[in-house]
Amino acid sequence: MIIAIAAMSLSGISCSKKKDAPAEAKHAYPYAIAATVGMVADIVNQVAGDKATVNGVIGTGVDPHLYKPTRNDVAAFMNADVIFYSGLMLEGKMADTLIKVGRSKKVYAVTELVNKATLLEPEEFKGHYDPHLWMDVSGWIEAVQAVAKSLSEYDPSNAQTYSKNAARYSEELKKLHEYAKRCIASVPEHSRVLITAHDAFNYFGRAYGIEVRGIQGISTESEAGLEDIRQIVDLIVSRDVQAVFVESSVSRKNVLALVEGASARGSKVRIGGELFSDAMGHSGTYEGTYVGMLDHNATVITRALGGEAPEGGMNGKLTLKHE
Repeated sequence: MIIAIAAMSLSGISCSKKKDAPAEAKHAYPYAIAATVGMVADIVNQVAGDKATVNGVIGTGVDPHLYKPTRNDVAAFMNADVIFYSGLMLEGKMADTLIKVGRSKKVYAVTELVNKATLLEPEEFKGHYDPHLWMDVSGWIEAVQAVAKSLSEYDPSNAQTYSKNAARYSEELKKLHEYAKRCIASVPEHSRVLITAHDAFNYFGRAYGIEVRGIQGISTESEAGLEDIRQIVDLIVSRDVQAVFVESSVSRKNVLALVEGASARGSKVRIGGELFSDAMGHSGTYEGTYVGMLDHNATVITRALGGEAPEGGMNGKLTLKHE
């Protein structure tokens, strides 16, 4: 109940601030933006361009479901002119901090304007939406448009620039979306089973036509039990699944337990690679961008499950070795 109340409060931050926003405001450039997770920081950076500097608060390989803000994080938010977060309860433990800074800062959720009919609402998530929308590139394009709208509200004099940047970047994302669809479609139909550490890939599965099973639930706050692992081992054995996947921001122990459990039953399954779920790759790398993150995931999954995808990915820029 506390989480739900916090989520409701967060959803109202942008709305309450919008009513008081002046029609026109003068800003010093570049102004400062703070963003929670890397997937948000990257699309905000693409839309803002040279009008702002973007500081990502939650670092590489960090699980946002469990992350608690530090003093430095609070300082980063307070020193920013504008703040962006994902929303849909992804940053649950940051709720109080975002609510507090929202009293004096512009705070926007990039998922605020997404068509709710496109959001998944798993039964096990207690009536809330699955927050991992970025796993469907077409859904994250809607978030890009929301960023452009929010920045145009904050800085109306550059609204045209934000709109153009969003349109340009959206075209790049459309190509990524089509690439992912082609890749997964090349996997033999009986092999289109994606087993990962936690349930972060449901949007990916829906968008690209692959069955998805996570050991843990939507949030990594939930713990996987022996029965959860046994059920997925049953699936691996019955479907002759060849590869399972670890995640960069989640412990490997449960996935390794699957491999051991399947082996004990005479079924050989390997680790197909490390995927990016709730965090992107290292800053300064291709995989440290949203495009690189999804390019990596689609490419690694496809190749591990017997499909066809270039080793270097859509743009030939992948740098991480596939397991």
